[in-house]
Amino acid sequence: MVMKCTAVCLMALTLLGSFCDAQRYQKPGKPPGHPTDPQQTRQTFEKPLTWKYPTDPVPEIEINVPFELRHPVPAVTVAVECRENIVHVEVKRDLFGTGQYINSDDLTLGNCAAVAQDDAAQVLIFEAELQDCLSTLSMTDDSLIYTFLLNYVPQPLGGSPVVRTSQAVVIVECHYPRRHNVSSHALDPKWVPFSAVKVAEEFLYFTLKLMTADWQYERPSYQYFLGDVINIQAVVKQYLHVPLRVYVDSCVATLSPDMTSSPRYAFIDNYGCLLDGRITGSGSKFMSRSSDNALQFQLEAFKFQGADSGMLYITCHLKATCVTHPIGEHHRACSWANVWSEASGVNGVCGSCDIPGLGPPPSGPKQTPGRKIRDVSQSEVVEWEGDVTLGPIPIAERVVA
Repeated sequence: MVMKCTAVCLMALTLLGSFCDAQRYQKPGKPPGHPTDPQQTRQTFEKPLTWKYPTDPVPEIEINVPFELRHPVPAVTVAVECRENIVHVEVKRDLFGTGQYINSDDLTLGNCAAVAQDDAAQVLIFEAELQDCLSTLSMTDDSLIYTFLLNYVPQPLGGSPVVRTSQAVVIVECHYPRRHNVSSHALDPKWVPFSAVKVAEEFLYFTLKLMTADWQYERPSYQYFLGDVINIQAVVKQYLHVPLRVYVDSCVATLSPDMTSSPRYAFIDNYGCLLDGRITGSGSKFMSRSSDNALQFQLEAFKFQGADSGMLYITCHLKATCVTHPIGEHHRACSWANVWSEASGVNGVCGSCDIPGLGPPPSGPKQTPGRKIRDVSQSEVVEWEGDVTLGPIPIAERVVA
């Protein structure tokens, strides 16, 4: 019995010691009886995870670029004048119209080099006898044809093996009638056969064009506004070798293609007098001549008072004579700027511009280019004339903001 009590007492002491140890290792601050913290805890991060699986690549969107390939166009850089016994060729150093000048040594007419160079205009000048410079002669039933080859062979640039232009050959032809006089002198006898007149008519054309402000190109738009300057160029296109000089004999502005309609304004009259500057005080004028077969003039844009239509038609009577015929009171281009002046500098022929009624008004049916009737008892004056109409030209008012 004593041993049994002893065992019970020992077991009670053991349980009491365990309880005391548990009390001794309890964390401070925890109330008695609070369960102890576990030794392993869940891991935490200062920032939340933002990583995701990568998405599939998106293909780039194709952009429709507003681009149009500009194809090269033939450059008008070669001019030919077939004279009585020589050919005269002028070539711009910007041969291909790209803004790049060629080396003058790379260009020959046949086997002939340039005889001169215009540094101001950047033009090479060639002149050769019709039988020289490796020319060839061929004949048709009506013509003698002299053919030259204008050869451009570029050399490498500055010792490098590169060139930036390609070789080119321009064919130059001079056509001369086999059965008619090829000079500008009068025929003997004085009469001219009908067949000769007909040939002359078929190879002669008058044109009237609106030009850009720099006079280099034909203006693509006919639209103008009040206060604008209209640049107009008259040209006689000659397919004979005889040099011609063109004149604007008279010009009238109307609201319709009919040059006799009303209202009408004759701003050039009296055989080539530009009266608009004299009448209205405008700056309208003839430009100084740069070539005989072309004549340029400026006209300040205007409208007819009270007219609902802003459209204008300009009809000019053009004449052409041989350049050997002198400038005079019936063949002139005079402008008013406090005094009268002539486009070729022959100002003395403008004195009669203020005389009213000197020149006939531009009236009558529209003509085609032809040779003027002349008196064979007098010395021959070779002259062609015709009417050309330009329009419609819209003239609008400027909007004031």
